[in-house]
Amino acid sequence: MAENIWTSLSNQIAETTAAAGQSVVAVHGRRHPSSGIIFTSDSVVTASHALRREEEITVILAPGTKTSARLVGRDPNTDLAVLRLAQPVEAPAPRWGETANLRVGELVVAAARTWRGNLVASSGILSGLMGPWRAWRGGEIEQFIRPDLNFYPGFSGGALINSLGQFLGMNTTGLHRSGITIPAGTVRRVAAELLEKGRVERPWLGLAMQAVPLPESLRTRLNLISSEALLVAHVEPGSAAEKAGILLGDVLVELEGKPVADTEAVQRFLHSHRAGDRILVKLVRGGAILSLDVTLGTRSK
Repeated sequence: MAENIWTSLSNQIAETTAAAGQSVVAVHGRRHPSSGIIFTSDSVVTASHALRREEEITVILAPGTKTSARLVGRDPNTDLAVLRLAQPVEAPAPRWGETANLRVGELVVAAARTWRGNLVASSGILSGLMGPWRAWRGGEIEQFIRPDLNFYPGFSGGALINSLGQFLGMNTTGLHRSGITIPAGTVRRVAAELLEKGRVERPWLGLAMQAVPLPESLRTRLNLISSEALLVAHVEPGSAAEKAGILLGDVLVELEGKPVADTEAVQRFLHSHRAGDRILVKLVRGGAILSLDVTLGTRSK
């Protein structure tokens, strides 16, 4: 009985991996190749850190079957890049899975291709799941997924699949040294924007700030709630902040009426807005409150 269960499970894993592998390719965009996932009939999403060229990229669909591609756009913050194939290919589109209900301990398989296009796999379990994860320059990943399996060379850009053959996301070692999976929701959102615009547009203030305590006397006199605020240490030339009149040494206390005591609060605020939005910024300058209207700019890199 145990042997039958083992055989059945082995067959199911092998068949599911082979079916999903039809949507996984090898990408030659640097000295050492990576993998990629068919996004549309004429595009592939892959790992940005694995690309060193923008033209003359080779995509191998299977051993002996290849085509050329060029870079459409990349987003280093989420380590995603999109390639445009020289001609459409007859490969099945991946079936993207939902990751909101994933559980630690679930069995998963990472599928990738070698530099010659041979399908390879690594199996394990989900060892860690966390909420949204934000890269330092503003990139937002809907969920931090960490599988417990071996990421061999070339596995970046490949897929993580579940027992139904659904793609849970794209694997990469470019954002975390132990390797993580960028969830399907992030992959689809970023890849679609890269295909449309060639870049990911994020709202940008153009400020470097550090948290500072607010003296109780100042808080009482200005009727401020928070005990900390953000000291402006640098204003980027040409940025939204400079255009609005924010100066070095100003102390940022509120964005749209909400206190900000650390840079994470600013990042969360910006993530809920778009470039071009007009926001109200409250500052302390020279011991007095100053309110400025700021039109958020764009940061594309």
